[in-house]
Amino acid sequence: MTQTILVTGGAGFIGSEIVRLLDTHPEYKVRVLDILTEQIHGKDPESSYLYQTVKDRCEFIRGDVRDFDTVVEALDGVNYVIHLAAETGTGQSMYMINQYNSVNVMGLSNIFQALSLRGKDNTVRKIILSSSRSVYGEGKYECPNCGVVYPRGRRTDDMLHGDFSMHCDSCDARLTFVPTTEDSCTTPNSLYAFTKLAQESMIQTMCPAMNIDYTIFRFQNVYGAGQSLKNPYTGILSIFSTLLLDNKDINIFEDGQESRDFIHVKDIASAVVTSLDKTASNGEIINLGSGKGTSVIEIAETLKQIYGSTSDLKITGDFRIGDIAHNIADTTKARELLGFTPSISLQQGLTEFCKWVLGQETDNSRYEQSLAEMEQSGMFVRQTA
Repeated sequence: MTQTILVTGGAGFIGSEIVRLLDTHPEYKVRVLDILTEQIHGKDPESSYLYQTVKDRCEFIRGDVRDFDTVVEALDGVNYVIHLAAETGTGQSMYMINQYNSVNVMGLSNIFQALSLRGKDNTVRKIILSSSRSVYGEGKYECPNCGVVYPRGRRTDDMLHGDFSMHCDSCDARLTFVPTTEDSCTTPNSLYAFTKLAQESMIQTMCPAMNIDYTIFRFQNVYGAGQSLKNPYTGILSIFSTLLLDNKDINIFEDGQESRDFIHVKDIASAVVTSLDKTASNGEIINLGSGKGTSVIEIAETLKQIYGSTSDLKITGDFRIGDIAHNIADTTKARELLGFTPSISLQQGLTEFCKWVLGQETDNSRYEQSLAEMEQSGMFVRQTA
């Protein structure tokens, strides 16, 4: 029997990859709800790369998750919901507060409100939520004196003096980061992270009350072909690529040693689709990442080499308030519950990503503007001004 899957945000970077994978499964009928924002899709969204890759693979509804009537229409006859629609970007969230709350919190609230009106006629069996590793804040660390700790964050005064390491909140000792497990404390340090944690809580509260299964995924740094090259608020791969192709200098924030866990979008899509009927994932929060950390300077150097760019990589000490120091997921749970192992290495994924970028129109004009916006709001500090 054919199952209908609603993918909110299904024309976005991650959503479009999930839709393409679902389209290879004849037992699924795919419906997409997406607003096609200019920040992601440009001024002519229906000609964008992402929209073009999904428009013939699904029933497409162009609409806003904040519009209740549209959500009611989109949920009609749906068996599964993959909820991806959200405002993303930690820096931008710190001054676009109402926008992030309205889309991320009220958007999901609309889904539950619409489902509650259906009562016993509700057909939705499971909701899959795309959450974020950002809910962990700085994540999990070890202190030589206090053992495992979950620090609140780095002190601005330390960073102004070039100290970008993590220190214990109790004894001030320098900390060593370790992979973050799903049972780690959640200490969001951006409004974006707060809204993702709020989504998780809403899912954990409302799904059991409505007899709906759920799986919550905490994505690490997702990358791959289709990643927005126009949105300066998310994705250092896109930001670095547009600058490297113009042979412009790259501002490497902090000391360049801050690390991230990069996971290819195809691996993310595979895990999400696997979880649809994987009962072992029901009621679970699961990290999705590579389990390996890569420093920002390593990423910049690798991209520079692939592109053959003459850009200078300048470690400036500039920093954004709320940025984390390190980011590595413990992926044991994903492996045990879903049989998940990343299939695409970072080198392979970056090479494929760069090849795709070379065929796209790039624009770095918004990057400096985005930094100016964050600086004006007090969320970005220049050490070199």
